[in-house]
Amino acid sequence: MSSASGELPILSVDPSKPGTSHERARLVRRARLLAWTGLGWHAIEATVAVTAGVVAGSVALVGFGADSLIEATAGLVVIWRLASAHAMSERRAQQMIAISFYVLSAYVAVELAAVDRPAVSWVGIGLSIVTLATMPPLATAKARVADALGSSATKSESRQTMLCAYLSAALLVGLGLNALLGWWWADPLTALGIAGVAMKEGRDAWRGESCCTAPIASDEDNGCADGCC
Repeated sequence: MSSASGELPILSVDPSKPGTSHERARLVRRARLLAWTGLGWHAIEATVAVTAGVVAGSVALVGFGADSLIEATAGLVVIWRLASAHAMSERRAQQMIAISFYVLSAYVAVELAAVDRPAVSWVGIGLSIVTLATMPPLATAKARVADALGSSATKSESRQTMLCAYLSAALLVGLGLNALLGWWWADPLTALGIAGVAMKEGRDAWRGESCCTAPIASDEDNGCADGCC
């Protein structure tokens, strides 16, 4: 999901933190566990949101689910880097994620051009509430581990997780207004907002740099091994 949103994280590790190899290994294990937790939730979130969105005819729900799926893919890159023993380039992966976000924006735009009145989706409302309640604590936990490791990869993922919470809040408002007040147009309006966020995430990911990065699992200085410097 730029370090502020959709850019795939660029890994940098401050060798002065943490102080011991044992503590470092413990923090890496915790960072990996948190990354897998986020990945698992995004997969569930995407499945439920897309299914409920198709049933209700909600562009906002489908867009939210698609965004979650792309975030899960980006999370896989973070896990790969956490497990890697060698430096690797993220540039191509960044571009692929960027294209995925652009496709999502285009999909929402096409759907909005022929939008029908969506049905009320209590499943979607429940999903947005659960996501809004669980993502901020997970994002905070990731940020703390990132600070302890000096890892911009995990720090960036924590911001992506918090972004998911913000999107779920917007989704809750849109679905809630449709359910409680019959303001069906709030659903496509929310979808438009999600498309805007996806476009920004795609732009940030496309502009991302991945030169001279080193894997978090390694203490070695591999220099510029990406071939892009």
